[in-house]
Amino acid sequence: MTVRTCLPWPDKRLRTKAQQVAAINDDVKAIWNDMIDTMEAMPGVGLAAPQIGVMLRLAVVDGSAERGRAVRMANPEILHSSVELREHEEASPNLPGVSAKVKRPRAVTVKFLNEHGIVDRRDFVGIEATSVQHQIDHLNGRMFFDRLSKVKRDILLRKAKKMG
Repeated sequence: MTVRTCLPWPDKRLRTKAQQVAAINDDVKAIWNDMIDTMEAMPGVGLAAPQIGVMLRLAVVDGSAERGRAVRMANPEILHSSVELREHEEASPNLPGVSAKVKRPRAVTVKFLNEHGIVDRRDFVGIEATSVQHQIDHLNGRMFFDRLSKVKRDILLRKAKKMG
């Protein structure tokens, strides 16, 4: 089990778009395994590679009650989002101690390379849909608080700075 350290905000890598994964190999699989160990140690429902300083488009999501069902994704891309929104309290290990309610589509269809290197399509609903969207934001150099109004974002960042 390898738990990686999450980059502290405002590390510039958290604002950098991650690079496409060319192929699924042993290195990618090892990174995914470390990401799952890190996610479970938090505990969380998802993690994107840039959060641990790996600038590749890799994400893991596990919103199952029993755990151990992480979906490994390379180059995830949202193909379809539901019109219906869902509000959920979101946070990040990169900015510990603060969270905010964020509205996102309740369901998404995502295309990605799976652990076998095969293009896969999957529907995510509820907490897993929220997590997938949150991880894709990280892959694009965005944080959950970027989805807040400027006033709410400024309050959250001031609070985080006081705590840090």
